[in-house]
Amino acid sequence: MPNAMRDDEIVELDGPPHFEYGQKVRSNRVVRNDGTFPGKDIGEVLANKGDEGYVISIGTFLQQFYIYGVEFLGSGYRVGMKRKELDSAEASAAGGRA
Repeated sequence: MPNAMRDDEIVELDGPPHFEYGQKVRSNRVVRNDGTFPGKDIGEVLANKGDEGYVISIGTFLQQFYIYGVEFLGSGYRVGMKRKELDSAEASAAGGRA
């Protein structure tokens, strides 16, 4: 198995964002509050694996990563997520993967 790149070796900002504004996405893992989500305890679940939402903002983090603001349909939470935490819900619904 080839060595995977570590996060500190990746510079996503060298290319365009992977997702677009308004794109339907799906969380591919459980996302918990790391202390940056107001009104929720640290460790509280913000998104479960399989939860779907829409990209409502695209920002950057550490001049290295895109951060996608995703509004989840079921909870109404707006959560900042990295590319590796998301899959396109549109592509998977059509039988492909992004």
